[in-house]
Order: sequence, then C-alpha cells, then structure tokens
Amino acid sequence: MTGASSMTAALAVQPAVAAALHKWHAMIAAGDLSALPALLHPQAVFRSPMAFKPYSGAPLVTLILNTVSQVFESFAYHRELASADGLSLVLEFSASVGERELKGIDMIRFDDAGKIVEFEVMIRPMSGLQALGEEMAKRLAPLLSATKS
Repeated sequence: MTGASSMTAALAVQPAVAAALHKWHAMIAAGDLSALPALLHPQAVFRSPMAFKPYSGAPLVTLILNTVSQVFESFAYHRELASADGLSLVLEFSASVGERELKGIDMIRFDDAGKIVEFEVMIRPMSGLQALGEEMAKRLAPLLSATKS
C-alpha cells in the first residue's frame, strides 16, 4: 500500500467512514483481513468484475475479499476519491496476477456507522481480469458451490 494514510486525511468523509477506511488500509498493509467481519454490514454486497449477480452477506463478502487478497501480488493503492456525502469511496489500485498486470478500482459504500454495505470492483485490462477470474475460480469454486446448497 502506498501513502494511504496521507490520502485518507485529505478526504472529506464521515468520521465513522474515515475510521473504517483506516482499519481497511491497516489490514491490507499487514496482509491480514481477519478483522474484516467487524467492518462489514451483515447484509453487505460484493459486486464482482466477473459476475453480473452480486454476492450477498458478510460471510460471503469476507470469503471473497480474503481470497482475492491472497491472489493479488504487488498490490498498491494509488488514489482515493470520496462522494459528496462522505459515505462512498473510490480507491484506485494496481496489482498483478501471475504474469498479468492490472489496474482497478474498489468502489465502497458505507452506512452512517462506518460499516461497508457495498463493495464493487472494476478491473482492466481484459487479460488481467481473465487471469484474476481463473485464479479466483480455482480457489473459490468448491467453497461457493457449498454455499449454494
């Protein structure tokens, strides 16, 4: 993670969102998302760049974000933008998956208590997205099929 704490200070976000964002960046920097469930609203939604249908519920969002954090290599945040109401953020990042480099954004919406209610990811180029999708499918397919039954 590159310079996230200095970027966070400049954002005009709600205090609860600023605190949650600080915890998020600390988890990413440490490579340990074990505290993620405390940041998620119970009905949090994850919108994948690979799937049209969103994944709902904090346990599933936790599983997906933990897995992607293990798949990404050389992950770094670069810019952060906040919505006018201070409850939504866009975090620009870069990473690699194997030989493929990618850029993307995390669009995160929080509630007034600073809980993540929606986490949407967009990634480019297509080759990076495909590499990510293949690796995520390998790791998550057995787990996601278990949640559907």
